[in-house]
Amino acid sequence: MHLLQIEHPISDFDTWKEAFDRFSGLRQQSGVRRHQVLQPTDDPNYVIIDLEFDSPSEAEAFLAALRRNVWSSREAAPALMGEPQTRIVEVVEVKEY
Repeated sequence: MHLLQIEHPISDFDTWKEAFDRFSGLRQQSGVRRHQVLQPTDDPNYVIIDLEFDSPSEAEAFLAALRRNVWSSREAAPALMGEPQTRIVEVVEVKEY
């Protein structure tokens, strides 16, 4: 399993979440198996997103689509502040307690 990790500042969580939800279909069509949205407990104007994929190539293709079709458009990403920081990582171990 591979994760596309994205983090960036936002101007307003509700506005950001509404825009994020509009792309649910695109996430599903692009191979996202699961997503997780996190926020630092001390910063409501920052989000961290983990998107789970079966392969790194799916994650790379989706990241390219985000850069091309979402983050480049103020209408598509109305609450985005600054440049998102991204990385693709491979899950090497998961253990629940």
